[in-house]
Amino acid sequence: MKGIFNLFDFNQKVNYKTEILAGLTVAMALIPEAVAFALIAGLSPLTGLYAAFMMGFITSIFGGRPGMISGATGAVAVVIVALAKTHGVEYIFATVILAGVIQMLAGVLKLGKFIRLVPHPVMFGFVNGLAVIIFVSQLVQFKTTDATGALHWMTGDQLYLMLGLVALTILIIWGLPKLTKAVPSSLTAILVVSAIVIGFNVDTKTVGDIASIKGGFPPFHIPAVPFTFETLSIIFPYAAIVAGVGLIESLLTLNLLDEITETRGNGNRECLAQGSANLLSGLFSGMGGCAMIGQSLINVSSGARARLSGIVASVMFLVFIMFGSSLIEKVPMAALTGVMIMVSVGTFEWASFKMIGRMPRHDVFVGILVAGVTILLHNLALAVLTGVIISALVFAWENAKRIRAKKYVDEAGIKHYEIYGPLFFGSITAFNEKFDVPNDPNEIIIDFRESKVVDMSAIEAVSRLTERYKKAGKKLHLRHLSEDCKKLLKNAEDVIEVNIIEDPYYKVATDRAGFV
Repeated sequence: MKGIFNLFDFNQKVNYKTEILAGLTVAMALIPEAVAFALIAGLSPLTGLYAAFMMGFITSIFGGRPGMISGATGAVAVVIVALAKTHGVEYIFATVILAGVIQMLAGVLKLGKFIRLVPHPVMFGFVNGLAVIIFVSQLVQFKTTDATGALHWMTGDQLYLMLGLVALTILIIWGLPKLTKAVPSSLTAILVVSAIVIGFNVDTKTVGDIASIKGGFPPFHIPAVPFTFETLSIIFPYAAIVAGVGLIESLLTLNLLDEITETRGNGNRECLAQGSANLLSGLFSGMGGCAMIGQSLINVSSGARARLSGIVASVMFLVFIMFGSSLIEKVPMAALTGVMIMVSVGTFEWASFKMIGRMPRHDVFVGILVAGVTILLHNLALAVLTGVIISALVFAWENAKRIRAKKYVDEAGIKHYEIYGPLFFGSITAFNEKFDVPNDPNEIIIDFRESKVVDMSAIEAVSRLTERYKKAGKKLHLRHLSEDCKKLLKNAEDVIEVNIIEDPYYKVATDRAGFV
């Protein structure tokens, strides 16, 4: 409990200037994305803005690691868009509240630890695919709408101006750290480009051209939906997907920041924080969300390492909505586009290209597959789950080939089989092929000292082997089995030889015992 309530590490050395400036940078970069994701979901811009504030504020205080930024995200937007069209915004609020409850339940049950099962090739694919998505999503800023509302690529001076401002932004972000690190280069780039555009009255696309961000404090609002089982049946499938997608993205972002900062976050605490934030987001007219890897990388790359940056970002975000909308709406999209392009470049694991010839082929395949699914379907959760499943199958296949048996006959004429390698569902076929029941002598000993019976399939294989030897009229001894195995092999009680001193005490993954 102490770890839950110890929100701030006062022993941590905090650079307040860096934290505040990083928070301001993130707040500016959050605005166009929050608006865009709300429009993708078919909702008003304010629902995305309110969600960005509530998600960012709650998770910055209570989240699993400092420096991580949460807000309205595209992953959640694409899930709820269908519900928004069929049932309206009130059902969205109810869905987000239920998703928050599910996420909090995941935190209470400590399910966050299962993010450790995500292999490194999946992380490579996830990060690289996400970098490509971030880059490609910025290309829409190089398009303009005609009188009919259709999008067309910019041409002529308009295109050259946009390219020039984006290039200037990138140049400042790349070059300023080489001269000084006193201020975040991303914030400096936004301010310089904005000053040029406003000062010289340059005609270019601004935040205000996307949508107005003017609003008040998020209003408390209980969703106006019937509290019936029918309503629950409508919103539960969406809520479960939102909760799952949100947790996967958030925990993967947490893992990524752990690697970058060489610190360790708390996955279960992040589950609780994400759930609480979504619960409050739904009650305060927000569309919900999860961790934002792009904004988190901006924050960390600006030097932020404490919770203060996230708190400043969310509070300033609300200040912009309530009091500074007229100024923020003048910020050129070229500046924010340049920032996000540099984020995509920094996110991409360029070292993964060098590892293609060194890594196992199946790991390379998994990484490319995850990146491909991420890029083509924009479904990060599906991409990660696909990668994990394929990696698990490959792992099972590789371990299935490791089952071996050393065979010899002792002076007494007893044949010994010493089993090496794990015995589980994938290796039982190879295990059965090791034995020559018809030609074996009348007494056989199978020694599991160097093996481990892992699951119910393995126990069934051992049980059937004892039956085969029994039908052949031969005496079989099974040595060094765990207590679980011996209890479940009831039909072979008369052939089990127990070695009390050396028998292991591990448990088997069955419906009666958990694997440890």
